[in-house]
Amino acid sequence: MDDDLVDRYLTRIGLVARPSVDLVGLTKLQRAHLATVPFENLDVVAGIEVRTDTEWSIDKIVNGGRGGWCFELNGAFSALLSALGFTVLQLGAAVLFDGPNKIVDHLTLEVSLDRAYLVDVGFGDSFISPLDLNVRGPQLDPAGTFEFIDSSQGTTLTKHDTQGIPVPQYRFRRIHHELAEFDAASERLRTDPELDWSKKPFATRLLDAAVDGSADRITLKRDRTTTTTATTETNTPISADEWNATLGELFDMASPL
Repeated sequence: MDDDLVDRYLTRIGLVARPSVDLVGLTKLQRAHLATVPFENLDVVAGIEVRTDTEWSIDKIVNGGRGGWCFELNGAFSALLSALGFTVLQLGAAVLFDGPNKIVDHLTLEVSLDRAYLVDVGFGDSFISPLDLNVRGPQLDPAGTFEFIDSSQGTTLTKHDTQGIPVPQYRFRRIHHELAEFDAASERLRTDPELDWSKKPFATRLLDAAVDGSADRITLKRDRTTTTTATTETNTPISADEWNATLGELFDMASPL
């Protein structure tokens, strides 16, 4: 990625200067990305083919003003971090929301500084600050309490529920993958008619997280918007006729639907 594209990418996520190559800079980058580039599936619902390569994802994000899903968002963010001088590994993960799973169906990132950190800008309502991969036990984040649990199958990212019980999010091994290795997973998720990915449009992003570090979030679904804070959840119904205008107002992008 050349300097001009790096600067335009930073402008896209609301940063006017290059952050420092340290934990402070990494945190600023992660939060800024989560607040400005939505996690969304609109191309998938529209039946538009999506790709995993960075030429596709960076053009979509920087020039198209769009978001995407994990392969696009974390793939593009990995390229940006590398261009800024960070050392990045692209990790394959198995999402565990629906129970045991050994299929790699998520891309997440490991960034090495003085220590190794898990970073993710493509998993929706999840942690918003880098998590220390060498720490075992609870780690506090504006989005909740997270914890890594090791097993013979890899490392599992968990999020504590209201009773303090770790709930599995996804499991990964700390092995680098090339983006092309995610092509099959991307195509399966895009074309499987049984998955919500291809049927129910959504877009979600943080609200002002780059400024104040909160985890307040706005989400648009087919029939409503949802604003969540640390203590409240507010749902506002919308009609089909209002959907495109709402998308433009809340996410500053046009719908391909």
